Amino acid sequence: MALIARIEIHMVPLVPRTKRTDAIQSFVCQETVILRVHDVDGAVGTGYAYTIGTGGSSIMRLLADHLAPRLIGRDADEIERLWTDLKFHTHATTVGAITALALAAIDTALWDLRARRAGLPLWKLAGGAKDRAPLYTTEGGWLHLDPQALIDDALEAKRLGFGGAKVKIGKPRAREDVSRLEKLRAALGDDFEILTDCNQVFTVDEAIRRAHMLEPLGLGWIEEPLPADDLDGHIRLNRATSIPVAVGESIYSLRHFREYMQKGACSIIQVDVARIGGITPWLKVAHVAEAFNMPVCPHFLMELHVSLTCAVPNGRWVEYIPQLDEITTSRLKIENGMAVAPSAPGLGIDWDWDAINALSIETMDILMGAA
Repeated sequence: MALIARIEIHMVPLVPRTKRTDAIQSFVCQETVILRVHDVDGAVGTGYAYTIGTGGSSIMRLLADHLAPRLIGRDADEIERLWTDLKFHTHATTVGAITALALAAIDTALWDLRARRAGLPLWKLAGGAKDRAPLYTTEGGWLHLDPQALIDDALEAKRLGFGGAKVKIGKPRAREDVSRLEKLRAALGDDFEILTDCNQVFTVDEAIRRAHMLEPLGLGWIEEPLPADDLDGHIRLNRATSIPVAVGESIYSLRHFREYMQKGACSIIQVDVARIGGITPWLKVAHVAEAFNMPVCPHFLMELHVSLTCAVPNGRWVEYIPQLDEITTSRLKIENGMAVAPSAPGLGIDWDWDAINALSIETMDILMGAA
């Protein structure tokens, strides 16, 4: 029995090295919430979650005031029980992003602790379907970049063996998006996937119109074309276009994913381990997607998602966006364009605690026996 003796929480703001813009926003700061679970035997598991600039302090308070104290003295091996208890404790704020992100920080730490105590890498502990997965890059596909910059980045990714590149779309005029992608396809040829991301900017009619204009380009998917809560709109779009519709980064519940799959509103699942509430619900979504014969291509968090993508048989892609370089000493291992699952026990992320302590703008400790 691994009784929890201490919870340690850090808030670390990270500014992306690359300018990141899409159709609705700029990604200027990643608020990284890092949580460590210490058991009475001295073993430690580390988890994390993130925002893109808003809400980090709320996650910290939810963890410190309401969730972490409920873990003290509990058995860290009872991950499913703990996740369910914490979810019901916060029933008034679920389903929602802040609560899901707080749960994810705890849940990923508990899985890391379990894997470390078992001496297994996460991808094996969670399923062990394969030891590597194809990579696509997003880091050179931002909306502000000119077509030649998109081409140069995608050609370099292709040279390195990556299987695809994602490009943000949502220019004011549809023809601008089409022109950029036509130039990209002409430069890359037909043996490289071009993926597109709309970041929820379109109305239903505009999404259908643009999808029809883009169909001749053989795109791998059109991602988040509509607001994530517009289930009916996604059903209409999915029926209207041959381009696969991808959703998931802004869906926070297993049952919402089930509705999308069951009602034919998508064909690619992009579940985000932080936004769904952790590894425990992530695996459930992935297995439901397998039942619907749909691939899982998770959003962001490549350092963690490589292990989860490799854990399940329907994990298809890992998204390349480096985000933890400032606070880790490990790097995603890439061989011939494939992301290789870490072999070390746990999540496979080597945290740089000197850097984390130096960059933390807030730190909290919850201890066994504290008043």
